[in-house]
Amino acid sequence: MILTVLLGLMAAALIGVGFMAQQHAAYAEPLGEMLHVQLLLHLVRKPVWRFGIAAMAGGQILGALALQRASVAQVEPLLATNLIFALAVSALVYQERLGRAEWLGAVLVSGGVAIFLASAQPRGGRVPHPVSMTWVAVLAVLVVTAGLVVVALRTSLKARAMLLAAAAGVLYGLQDALTRGSLLTLEHGMQAMFTTWPPYALPVVAVLGILLNQSAFDAAPLRISLPATTAAEPITGIVLGVAIFRENLQVGVHALAGTVAGLVALVVGIVILGRSPFLAKSDTARQEAEGR
Repeated sequence: MILTVLLGLMAAALIGVGFMAQQHAAYAEPLGEMLHVQLLLHLVRKPVWRFGIAAMAGGQILGALALQRASVAQVEPLLATNLIFALAVSALVYQERLGRAEWLGAVLVSGGVAIFLASAQPRGGRVPHPVSMTWVAVLAVLVVTAGLVVVALRTSLKARAMLLAAAAGVLYGLQDALTRGSLLTLEHGMQAMFTTWPPYALPVVAVLGILLNQSAFDAAPLRISLPATTAAEPITGIVLGVAIFRENLQVGVHALAGTVAGLVALVVGIVILGRSPFLAKSDTARQEAEGR
């Protein structure tokens, strides 16, 4: 369990750094490129963005190693601490001390993770048959994602950024679930993995998630776009872990109360951290980009 926690936190650190670098590059792109592949084609030319993607990829690899050792419900809350690491990097960049709100948010996020893991005690899990009806949960997730995108296109820029970020978080949660499913299938041999559909769906979901996330980063500063992603990913992953892989959570009265309290503390902490001025980005890059 200790190694799983370390892998999860190291993954979160790399993902948080990656998000910071990606947003720094994406925010300077024209708004008209949102949800277009052209946005990714322009971003891939930027060294900072490539560094951010490399950092996130490293985090995903470490996250996969954690998912190989533990259930989705165990790993997801650990990955949600990426916002703490993103905030710490911002504080170092601006060379300023964190205030009470940032420390409160960090305590709520880390405390929420600890309470959830101690109360829910997630464990177990098995991969269902490729044509099992339990995979309908994947279709439900895709419908939710599409709904968020459709609504985002009809709202203000700030709301659009939050909705697109939430859609990206939902897909990242699905990505984690598909990774877990692929790893469980791999235990039965390479042939078993290549004859099922989740490993093939995994890169498609990953690319769509990146496109939605960069579009959210293009639309608004990190403090607006990142918290929605950070909150949506663990919730989606935990639900899918239980629905698809039949991961077991403690359901007693006290355990259920602790589980809910842990998730609430996690989400509230994410919201508090997301409001930190350290994650606010000036409009200078956007103005310079639009002036060219």
